[in-house]
Amino acid sequence: MFPRGINPRQMKTMMKRMGIKVDEIDAESVVIHSLDKDIIIENPQVMKTVMQGQVIFQVSGNVREKEPEAEIGFSEEDIKMVKEQANVSEEEAIKALEESNGDIAGAIMKLKG
Repeated sequence: MFPRGINPRQMKTMMKRMGIKVDEIDAESVVIHSLDKDIIIENPQVMKTVMQGQVIFQVSGNVREKEPEAEIGFSEEDIKMVKEQANVSEEEAIKALEESNGDIAGAIMKLKG
């Protein structure tokens, strides 16, 4: 990691003179949320470097990827429509919408039939 002939102590002194500060961060895991997946780094080694006002994180460890869980949300209007048309409680309307993957007509038919 260090150039030949320079010991870690000398390197640290040189970096300090140049205004570079390096800290190790004690972390259990690091999670990166992207649009199509989550990247989870377990047992990470995290180094934070501050150089000329810029903050840089270097992360290494055991990496795994996970698809984000889709949240199904229903509008108040959808819930109200199913509730009124099927003459059921709000909880029953929400459950029927979940089971029909948000299909209003399918939820109403399920509750009526």
